[in-house]
Amino acid sequence: MSAAPPLSQLLPADRTALQLAVKHLENPNFAARLADYAGVPVNRVLGLLPKAANRQIGTMVRSAVMKGLDVAIDTLDDEPPPAPATWFSSFLAGVTGGVSGLFGFAALPVELPLTTTFMLRAIAAIARHEGEDLSRIEARLACLEVFAFGTKRDMDKVDMGYYAARALISKYTNDVAAMAFERGAVDASAPVVTSLVSEIVSRFGLVVSDKVAAGALPVLGALGGATVNVIFMDHFQRIAQGHFTLRRLERAYGPSTVRMHYAELAARPPRIAS
Repeated sequence: MSAAPPLSQLLPADRTALQLAVKHLENPNFAARLADYAGVPVNRVLGLLPKAANRQIGTMVRSAVMKGLDVAIDTLDDEPPPAPATWFSSFLAGVTGGVSGLFGFAALPVELPLTTTFMLRAIAAIARHEGEDLSRIEARLACLEVFAFGTKRDMDKVDMGYYAARALISKYTNDVAAMAFERGAVDASAPVVTSLVSEIVSRFGLVVSDKVAAGALPVLGALGGATVNVIFMDHFQRIAQGHFTLRRLERAYGPSTVRMHYAELAARPPRIAS
């Protein structure tokens, strides 16, 4: 088996794109960005949420992910726009976040599925722009996978590198894609679907909890709720950009080459942000 070419042999634009993908995927910083905005570490606020609220968040996240699965399977093969108009999805998410800020936790069962759908549309636009064929079920499920890559915590289950998380999630999405191919449909009650949804919920729910906690801060009103949602959207768009950049580079250079260079870049000490 031949060795992968050195990083310098990648096209300059692809080398830069790979470096940016590593930055986005190995250093998710949603809670940090919320803390910068709100002036309070979000993890502190998480402890103030009632346990009943945390249980309800889990139920709402599962419902939102199931809705996202329906969207991914049924409606992401529309004609693509000429460029990913992700700003419009962020605008709509900001509007729903503003409404949620006005009505608080009671609005979350309505707001979260809407925001998740807007986000999935933005992710799909990024996927198309990176050369994905969304008429294929595998590409559409890859959009849904993005929700599982947006958190990094000091927990064994979620504090893992991108490729390790992707290998785990892809096992489930591959099974769902095979079901869709064999049966012509996806049974939401099937064990493979339940496993996929549970895995995404366990990861996506951590970021949603941060989002809800930030929205519960007294310093945040309707305007703050809108801003939190825009940060939320931007966070997952960055994850999507990294995810689909890697998939594009894998098609061009081969998965093993890209993964080797990714590991090399991820092992380097992070630069201090300017």
